[in-house]
Amino acid sequence: MKYLGACLYKLACEDAIPTDRTKNGLDYRAAGVDIDAGEELVQAIIPLARGTMRPGADTALGGFGGFFDPAAAGYRDPLMVAATDGVGTKLKIALAAGIHDTVGIDLVAMCVNDLIVQGAEPLVFLDYFATGKLDVAAASEVIAGIAEGCRQAGCALIGGETAEMPGMYAKGDYDLAGFSVGAVERDQVLTGGDVAEGDVILGLASSGLHSNGFSLVRKVVETNALDWRAPAPFEPESELGAALLTPTRIYVKSCLAAIRNGGVHALAHITGGGLIENIPRVLPDDLAASLDASSWVEPAVFGWLAEAGGINRHEMYRTFNCGVGMAVIVAPGAVDALSGTFTDSGETVYRIGRVTARGDGPAVTFEAAE
Repeated sequence: MKYLGACLYKLACEDAIPTDRTKNGLDYRAAGVDIDAGEELVQAIIPLARGTMRPGADTALGGFGGFFDPAAAGYRDPLMVAATDGVGTKLKIALAAGIHDTVGIDLVAMCVNDLIVQGAEPLVFLDYFATGKLDVAAASEVIAGIAEGCRQAGCALIGGETAEMPGMYAKGDYDLAGFSVGAVERDQVLTGGDVAEGDVILGLASSGLHSNGFSLVRKVVETNALDWRAPAPFEPESELGAALLTPTRIYVKSCLAAIRNGGVHALAHITGGGLIENIPRVLPDDLAASLDASSWVEPAVFGWLAEAGGINRHEMYRTFNCGVGMAVIVAPGAVDALSGTFTDSGETVYRIGRVTARGDGPAVTFEAAE
């Protein structure tokens, strides 16, 4: 069931019991697709989507595509930037724990955090929810999370699709994909080209694992024979599943404020590949990042994973964010002002390293690595 402009959604169900047959034989429900359930979900989505509208997005628009007017959002000569992503096997934990209201935030975060590193403001978001048999309650929770993520990012949920496909997914399973479009003025694109030796690297604290590395996380849980509903070893006041499902932090508004204040030379979203793989993506080839691993507070979940899984420190740094969800490379003279901007925006900020000449060494080194 497709929805666009906050008023339309598209549907394609598993093992549905054929409760109705047409005079001439089978109907769509007998084939496993429940159009009525899809329509029920649409009605639940409409107010959620409308709650994310912003200048440039018109709730009255509908049809086969969602519209956005950059001029109405205040842009003069914008470049459009697009990003798409999913939640990965973190969904397996959501399904096992029966918690569906946070993975939608993850879905939005994984897309919009990739836009902001280009200097682009996320404007619109679309989602794809695929399942074998539509569970309206679970799907509604997922999409409520998506709407919350859009509110945190300041972008409009202008459309999406719920695909109900009998036989494609195991009973109860679903998958998610997200797509976001943002804009940045042509002369304000962040490319990393301004990064220079001596620049300071700030780290914005993560909320935990965010949304990568969960195949390894699930392997650690399996190896240690832990139950998703048991107390988390690293957070005993929470169930393990709920603690691991802490949603990805969305850095859009704080980073936009910093960019507009000047002095930001590059941003690196720390996702798959961890600190080791992601920071070099915004460095010129002749420069490297020297990080002080003792300069930030690492959430307890990472220490538990390393110990319970026997994961060495290098593997941790190239798989997980290890407590730094966004790296910000700034001009030395702007460190204090930008640190204040991030703090005022609700971020926890660490001064985690500096940019150095690379020479023949690796692109990322750790001064206090274990």
